[in-house]
Amino acid sequence: MADIRQLILLLDRRTPLLWMRRNQGLAGIGCALRLEFSGPTRMTDAAAAWKQVVALATVTDPLARAGSGLLAFGAFAFDETSAETSVLIVPEIIVGREDGHCWVTRIWETGQSAPENPLTLHPLGDEYRIALLPGTLPPEDFRIAVSAGVSQIHSQRINKVVLARDLVGRVPAESDLRRAITKLALGYPDCWTYAVDGLIGSSPETLIRADHGSVNARVLAGTISRGADAEEDREAALALATSSKDGDEHEFAVQSVLKSLRPHTSALATSEIPFTVKLPNLWHLATDLEGTLSDGSTSLDLIAALHPTAAVAGTPTDAALALIRELEPFDRGRYAGPVGWVGADGDGEWAIALRCAQVIPAGGITAYAGCGIVLDSDPDRELAETKMKFRPIVEAFG
Repeated sequence: MADIRQLILLLDRRTPLLWMRRNQGLAGIGCALRLEFSGPTRMTDAAAAWKQVVALATVTDPLARAGSGLLAFGAFAFDETSAETSVLIVPEIIVGREDGHCWVTRIWETGQSAPENPLTLHPLGDEYRIALLPGTLPPEDFRIAVSAGVSQIHSQRINKVVLARDLVGRVPAESDLRRAITKLALGYPDCWTYAVDGLIGSSPETLIRADHGSVNARVLAGTISRGADAEEDREAALALATSSKDGDEHEFAVQSVLKSLRPHTSALATSEIPFTVKLPNLWHLATDLEGTLSDGSTSLDLIAALHPTAAVAGTPTDAALALIRELEPFDRGRYAGPVGWVGADGDGEWAIALRCAQVIPAGGITAYAGCGIVLDSDPDRELAETKMKFRPIVEAFG
């Protein structure tokens, strides 16, 4: 499998399961087990349930590498009050690829026969284009929400709040969702392109990666549009790196992750100063974190400890969440929640579900984009930032 895009052609056109970046990825086919969770304990319940599943499973995994053997794809709701369920899905077949090596895992219930689903590359279906239009928080109302958020910061109720808005549309019946996934994977190869239970997107932000006792994460907060030419692009990156507003927003996010990870690690280090990360349409401020686990936590335990970070909620967390519920007239669903996979040993990779849309079986689609609001935030600038962040999904489906 020389071309990583071939993983996408293995997927079901309506219920794809995928996790991929650059030359590595995991494709899931079929469903051997589906677990659903909700409420404030959704992630800790998932961690406990997954341990039970693993304890009852017989796993033969001669490769013993990240992504081989028994694993589940997962997507979790942002808010404990969300009506959207959080899920862990164990496929019947998993095809993995990394560094030019491929492997296949087959999973079935005890007493049943191994799935005979052949590995077949299915050509992409017909092209389609949809329009994504303002949803329950149109642009002018979003400006008003941003102004209200800034007022709360002025009153010292909060330091930062992340506010989002929505776009809605309809995907034609029987349309091939793999077309949008392919556009995301090709257009944003350095992001995690994912598809889990109708949640589709390409996230630049690694929430956590746990691998044999080591953990790492990448915090992104602070954004500016790419320049029109090389000189403008350099000036944009410099402006972002030296912006006090973006620097403050970024520091809140970094400190939130550090606070959450310290109880689980014996050593934890960050890049000395934030650096700029270039995407096709944006520059982000970024900080990398690396640590060593000290308490045997699984990746599911870690996402439960980390979520929600200040990068997607704000700070202080409880006050920011309360303000989000007050100012956003919609349920975020799984937007800005953890999305990724967990293996039988508890290791796994999880991103924050950004640059995404949720597609429901009936064909409805809702896309989300948000930005961090701090003391110096300007409503027009924040609205423009959401437009930039909508671009990957708008282009993928349009």
